[in-house]
Amino acid sequence: MDKMQNPPARRIPRPWLILLALIIILFTTPQDITLSLMSRIFERLPDFATIFLGIFIEAAPFLLFGTLGSGLVEIFFSQDLLARLIPKNNLSGTIIGGLMGLVFPVCECGVVPLTRRMFRKGLPLGAGIAFLLAAPVLNPIVLLSTASAFGPGLMLALRAALSLIIAISTGLIFSSSSPATEILKPAPAFAPPQLHFNPPATPAPGLAERWRSVLAIALDEFFEMGRYLVIGALLATAMQTFLPQNLLVSIGKGPILSVIAMMLLAVLLSICSTVDAFVALGFIGIFSPGAILAFLVFGPMVDIKSALMYARVFNPRALLYLILFPFLLSLLAGILVNYYLPGL
Repeated sequence: MDKMQNPPARRIPRPWLILLALIIILFTTPQDITLSLMSRIFERLPDFATIFLGIFIEAAPFLLFGTLGSGLVEIFFSQDLLARLIPKNNLSGTIIGGLMGLVFPVCECGVVPLTRRMFRKGLPLGAGIAFLLAAPVLNPIVLLSTASAFGPGLMLALRAALSLIIAISTGLIFSSSSPATEILKPAPAFAPPQLHFNPPATPAPGLAERWRSVLAIALDEFFEMGRYLVIGALLATAMQTFLPQNLLVSIGKGPILSVIAMMLLAVLLSICSTVDAFVALGFIGIFSPGAILAFLVFGPMVDIKSALMYARVFNPRALLYLILFPFLLSLLAGILVNYYLPGL
């Protein structure tokens, strides 16, 4: 009876709270400061739009490619086939998972929906984590772009080898810690036509029907993951546009701080791994070799847009470790390179 007489108070939606806070800040800030801030924002809007479109247009085709791969895995790969391809041994399966990027050429945007679909098909956790982290670098297109930027030398070899080692190490840590049910979020339900490959009394679906289902799954996942791509691109663009990047560049020569600075810059820029080698090339002579290598290794594994998409697949604690382990290992690798290979 009391509950009926005193219904619970309705909460104000979070977006309205944020808008209210912005209005209060706007009206309580001195007018000259407000006008100066607004003037600076309007001056940088063209740059903001250009950078955002650059990030989004660069990443969207690879996200589409990844969602198409997800649809293909769902329709044409049975769980038994995936089980036969991936060894049951934990170490061997994780190594194979790390090397799968050579077969599925997807970047950090497209690899997330593809990996989630493989998890639903029974891919072991360690193999999936290794694939998720290594594929954006072992992608043949990325290896070719790195060779074009730095030449077929030590930088290319170290980038590929360190990315694979970090991915496999992280995959092994995850696979030996907790069951997948405690690490992965439940996958959302999609509404494409349901196919039954072994129906008791009906014929198997035709090729055209299978391809329609592939496209339906790809469309669903593209719009689901695309929201996080847009949000991540907006955040990365805002940081590039309004934060003074010269603060990072000013510490580019230290053997440790330079590595941290370039790793933070990789997160800040959120550049697609297919072109990040040419961006890193522009920092030669400004940052230490280990810092540039850390940029090339850590950036494809974790940036703003990929972290938001990871949050759609992994539980919060697992997400934290998924970011922390590659960060620490990339940092260690960059520092060791600075001390032992200063002429790289």
